[in-house]
Amino acid sequence: MEANTRGTGRLPAAFLTPGSSSFLDFLAEHQPELIPGRRGLPEGVVVEAPHGTTIVSAVFDGGVVLAGDRRATMGNVIAQRDIEKVFPADEYSAVGIAGTAGLAVEMVRLFQLELEHYEKIEGTVLSLEGKANRLTTMIRGNLGMAMQGLAVVPLFAGYDLDQGRGRIFTYDVTGGRSEERGFAATGSGSVFARGSMKKLYRDDLTAEQAATLVVQALYDAADDDSATGGPDLARKIFPIVSLITEDGFRRLTEAEVSEIAVSITDQRLTHPNGPQAPLL
Repeated sequence: MEANTRGTGRLPAAFLTPGSSSFLDFLAEHQPELIPGRRGLPEGVVVEAPHGTTIVSAVFDGGVVLAGDRRATMGNVIAQRDIEKVFPADEYSAVGIAGTAGLAVEMVRLFQLELEHYEKIEGTVLSLEGKANRLTTMIRGNLGMAMQGLAVVPLFAGYDLDQGRGRIFTYDVTGGRSEERGFAATGSGSVFARGSMKKLYRDDLTAEQAATLVVQALYDAADDDSATGGPDLARKIFPIVSLITEDGFRRLTEAEVSEIAVSITDQRLTHPNGPQAPLL
């Protein structure tokens, strides 16, 4: 007589069968509708959704820093002033989101679960290169939504345990991946942030200097891009800044970031264009 498992809380046999170390592949096989990007929109429908904007990253001596502003926009309206755009992917990597905020956050959560699943199945941490490749697959899976205007373009950074250094990866909407040297930016204010870092970046930065560099870059982006939010001293809303070293991921406290932001804002009162690099 066949056993009746209805109501017992047991998972179907398919969910208990060992398979791929990729949770994304497992989900695609059993419940593909849960994957971001698989839920298409009716043809001709245009959705107005909150968008995250500028993310910046820089390598320093001993690791990498990843930071993002706090503004989300919906057309010409500020949809949210304190959105979080920088998340730990695992102990030694982090991802910053730009693009459609809802889809981006959902993708990050799935990415976190993917890395945790791999570690549990394989008993080891996935290499940084492997993590970057996993994210490529997820972004490519969202291409259909991106073609309808709901693009997700993250920036991925982490500490490479094998090479003993910080690394940065950028993506396009098709999942195309590029490794950046020194610093990188994505989002609507990325052109201005990258220009700022291009003049201030050095190879021998300390962690504290790198954190100051990315906040300076976000300030410059906010100065020229209306979709990027600068430090909001009145509301005490400051950028999210995270450091990743051989000791793992650490998000700077609000007190640490506010100290940097207030110092920069005070200096801008007399030098509104910010620090000046020498001509030669």
